[in-house]
Amino acid sequence: MILEFIEFIRARSGTMLKICFGVLASLVVIDAFVDKHHAHTMAEHIPGFWSLFGFLSCCVLILVAKWFGRQGIETREDFYD
Repeated sequence: MILEFIEFIRARSGTMLKICFGVLASLVVIDAFVDKHHAHTMAEHIPGFWSLFGFLSCCVLILVAKWFGRQGIETREDFYD
């Protein structure tokens, strides 16, 4: 079942990318209406800062995990043969 879902998503990667960017844009627009009177840093006054920060942090986390996996966690399929 999970493989079917992954293939479904992979076949529609362009649509999924548009949906992800749409959600990100929506979060930036919603963030523009949030009261920033009690913000602690200057960055918090920028509309969409936390949305963009979270998105970029997630991308960095994924890239680091992929790099870490290729450094030794992943092995050949016939490693134990």
